[in-house]
Amino acid sequence: MARLAFLSTAHIHTKAFIETIQGTDDGRDGREVAVIWDDVEDRGRRYAEMAGAPYEANLDVVLGDESIDGFIICCENTRHLPLLRATLPMGKPVFCEKPLVTSTKQLVDLRELVAANPGTVLFGGYFQFYDAAMQSMRKLIVDGGLGTITRARYRNAHHAAYGRWFDSPDLAWFANPALAGGGGFFDMGTHALHALRSIFGPAKQVWADIANESGEYPECDDYGIAHLRFVNGVKATVEAGWTQTGGSSGLEVVGSERCLWHDGERYVVAQPRETPEPLEITMPERPFRVERLLAVIRGELSEDELKWDLEASMDIISWMEAAYTGRSPTLSAQAEREWFPFS
Repeated sequence: MARLAFLSTAHIHTKAFIETIQGTDDGRDGREVAVIWDDVEDRGRRYAEMAGAPYEANLDVVLGDESIDGFIICCENTRHLPLLRATLPMGKPVFCEKPLVTSTKQLVDLRELVAANPGTVLFGGYFQFYDAAMQSMRKLIVDGGLGTITRARYRNAHHAAYGRWFDSPDLAWFANPALAGGGGFFDMGTHALHALRSIFGPAKQVWADIANESGEYPECDDYGIAHLRFVNGVKATVEAGWTQTGGSSGLEVVGSERCLWHDGERYVVAQPRETPEPLEITMPERPFRVERLLAVIRGELSEDELKWDLEASMDIISWMEAAYTGRSPTLSAQAEREWFPFS
């Protein structure tokens, strides 16, 4: 059995998470939405009806339910920390939508909270690094298959601003920095930063140009370009936001011997003047989001993997703040050590 409790349904991905729980149960793991709490009652009741689960207005009742196996936090970004303070002491795994917190000030509190609850698993709502292609890229890079890496580029963007994705009352908070922590670059760039951190390790310098270029949702930014310099010498550029009306997305990595990029259909690798060949998929996909929570409940992920992943998710919070403020990111003690301590 895997009885999962939703804490808020504010996030745009809530519906997909509920459908994952409902639609992929093969009768063996008994996954179910056990209860939904939301501080907005109308919203919570609507999602509870969709999930076929009870709505509970009292958060303490949900936290005290011993039958709950794990929590899914889908509230507004700047409200993550209070729910993390409430859930981590319960000792049950917590899947919190990204980013875990929205400032380095909150990050100090989060690190203290994690240290005070060492037996509780926490992870963020990232997914791009965990697919088989990204896992295989990381292995190729670490094994020297591209030569010495000099630079990388990552574009993660869509057309949400022009598409007016956040006009509904349920989703309007995405364009309100007081609730979202930032705008389009904040929303989409965090995925790119997590993937780059997971492949190249910690960064020591970040600078960026972030603005609103569409005129839509004018209270927040909707696009940005950030440049990063990693501890290992690699340089990277991130493009992210809500104004991408076409073109390709994904990762490009330039090495001294070969280059890797996405050609619009798949990742390919080639030397100069060589016909590109598809990236060889040598590694399996890792579980992410709801499936990662279920894997944690079943005890299928190692302590090393979970600790490393959490450190990566926390590390990039200072990168994002550096992109918006121009200040240098902070390097944690863990980040300054071996950045990928398991195979």
